[in-house]
Amino acid sequence: MAPEPPLLSMSGITKSFPGVRALDGVDLDVQAGEVHCLLGQNGAGKSTLIKVLAGAHQPDTGEIRWRGEAVTLRSPIAAMRLGIATIYQELDLVEHLSVAENVHLGHEPTTAGFVVRGKAAKESTAALLKRLGHAEIDPARLVGELSAAQQQIVSMARALSHDVRLIVMDEPSAALDPDEVDNLFRIVGDLTAAGVAVVYISHRLEEIRRIGDRVTVLKDGRAVANGLPAKTTPTREVVALMTGRNVEYVFPDRPVSPPPGDPVLTVRGLSRAGEFEPLDLEVRPGEIVGLAGLVGSGRSEILETVYGARKPTSGQVLVDGKLLKPGSVRAAVRAGLGLAPEERKAQALLMLESVTRNVSVSSMSRFSRGGWIDRGAELGAARAATRELSLRSDNPSVPVRTLSGGNQQKAVLARWLLRGCRVLLLDEPTRGVDVGARAELYAVVRRLADEGLAVLLVSSEVPEVLGLADRVLVLREGRVVHTAPARELDEHRVLDLVMEGSPAS
Repeated sequence: MAPEPPLLSMSGITKSFPGVRALDGVDLDVQAGEVHCLLGQNGAGKSTLIKVLAGAHQPDTGEIRWRGEAVTLRSPIAAMRLGIATIYQELDLVEHLSVAENVHLGHEPTTAGFVVRGKAAKESTAALLKRLGHAEIDPARLVGELSAAQQQIVSMARALSHDVRLIVMDEPSAALDPDEVDNLFRIVGDLTAAGVAVVYISHRLEEIRRIGDRVTVLKDGRAVANGLPAKTTPTREVVALMTGRNVEYVFPDRPVSPPPGDPVLTVRGLSRAGEFEPLDLEVRPGEIVGLAGLVGSGRSEILETVYGARKPTSGQVLVDGKLLKPGSVRAAVRAGLGLAPEERKAQALLMLESVTRNVSVSSMSRFSRGGWIDRGAELGAARAATRELSLRSDNPSVPVRTLSGGNQQKAVLARWLLRGCRVLLLDEPTRGVDVGARAELYAVVRRLADEGLAVLLVSSEVPEVLGLADRVLVLREGRVVHTAPARELDEHRVLDLVMEGSPAS
């Protein structure tokens, strides 16, 4: 008798985006009734793989088989009709609709071909919520009024409202307290006991051991391990699989001793409720301080709060000993702070404007005379700033969108250089930048620091933080769990800290 085929089999899945090969021949098989855990660092390909499985992305090559038969998942609806439901970390609920409306969105209860609203939908939703251990959630309540944990339960109820055979859960415990995590695991146990398969993504290895059956590890778009036993594979082995790299990082030399002088940036007790706990840090002129942590650790939120884009719950930000107005970008920029955000195309660059205007936009008062802009002075200043950073553009009048990712990032840095920035906040500085341009950007950042700039750096790539920073603050779930000179840390140690907060077994 032939063995039962896997519920799901993905073979040789590839997916490329402009300049990035996100998946490079990934295999994954999932058995009915198992919890199959998917691990990997940020950028390893986990999100792309589950979007292929959910029908949100179409693979370039490869095969997907469902219960032994080849299928094409052309849309999320097609995946759902097969019985595949995905609960993303960023929940896709409609806040101004009720719980019941969200649960049944797109497949409202019908009788004789007519949509039945109101009572039937509420009763069906109430039954699902009771099954999930949350009968206290009112099906008539607006989703926007619920807590993050309650919204997570609503997403699960929506998945179960279909005839689901496989559920993908992306960091489902991120917004849950310990009691709610216990309830989540009870739900998962009930589902698998009924034959439903679960693909579970988490950076918390203690959860993987507790709930998982098998583990697949992704690194740089490839599956480097398939089907490892979740409960018995040592943490050190999993971390080693996640951190092995094919890309060489070329970092400039850093100073042997810490730079002298008083801090230019001082942060005291800074916090934002629900995002990060009270934080203290200092950055001196000529120093690069790195923040290392996984998605959800509060890294970017800290940078944006220091910059004034988010208002803190408590704490202070000082530049050269002078207190900044909380939640004021204008005050931060005037004090000498500059931010190169993670999403530079959406948050930093004017994509249809020229390179010159993108560089000069934060310093326009220098070129304005009586309501007129001195175009010659603007062009000359922008050219000098871009030349200093070796930005490659034959014509500074061309739209910045025509530049490569590395040169676009240099345009953002040139803007703050022209502004006379004293503290540079870098969020994912090499995202979307090819390997060759990375080394150039590293050299630029190091040189700016050597010339007296204070730099606060965030990166998902641990080698980047360790190779570029002088000191590192390791973050886990919104709090600093370790601080040390970068040369005293290695990638394994940092990942041990961000994933569990304790030495690896």
